[in-house]
Amino acid sequence: MSANVVVETRDRVTRIEIARIDKKNALTLEMYGAIGVALSAAEADPQVRAMLIHGKPDCFCSGNDLKDFLERPPHGERSSTFDFLHLIADLKKPLVAAVGGAAVGIGTTMLLHCDLVYAAPNARFQLPFVPLGLVPEAGSSLLLPAIAGYQRAAELLLLGQPFGADKGFAAGFVTEIVPEADLLERARGAALALAALPPASVRLTKQLMKSHHARAVGEQIEQEGRAFRERLGSPEAKEAMTAFFEKRKPDFSKFS
Repeated sequence: MSANVVVETRDRVTRIEIARIDKKNALTLEMYGAIGVALSAAEADPQVRAMLIHGKPDCFCSGNDLKDFLERPPHGERSSTFDFLHLIADLKKPLVAAVGGAAVGIGTTMLLHCDLVYAAPNARFQLPFVPLGLVPEAGSSLLLPAIAGYQRAAELLLLGQPFGADKGFAAGFVTEIVPEADLLERARGAALALAALPPASVRLTKQLMKSHHARAVGEQIEQEGRAFRERLGSPEAKEAMTAFFEKRKPDFSKFS
């Protein structure tokens, strides 16, 4: 487990807190692994009926820790990162998210697999894959157009600019915008409400809603993963990453 991931099970709900606030809750490989272990344990535990994932009120998850990611990039489909993506896509029990502050990259794309997403007005989403010379992940290139419609998804995925909770709600992946002071309580209340329902009915209803695209999502995650790994070594991505660490604007004028 990771010291940056806090896990607690109480009242038939497993709560997973991303707790690396000094690094804006950026995920390392160890953190991906720890969250995956917690989700798998909750899925296998007959006493657990729902899961809740959250960060701090002012930061949900700022995406991958780029330094850790570049030093130990995923070289195959069985890395902690891609294991996590397949796991969260295949969960049978309901997953609730409470989002405040930054939700960047995987901090946004994981929400497309959650069943209920509560966001505070200070939530700031971003899908910066294209500006970093990469491609989307977590099946988001399939799920976001399906949820939001192509043009809305194209704006968010191609331009890669930050957007607020209201736009996330309009795009269809935010369930409700909740005052910051009430965010965690509202999300936990929803998880408790799910945990109080007939568990088999909850699981079967989730399965019925997702079954028509479940295989396509898995295949899209794999296809995105192959393109993502290829793009990591591209000149565009190298320029984008170098510019990020040098705190300057990248120059893509020489690329065609």
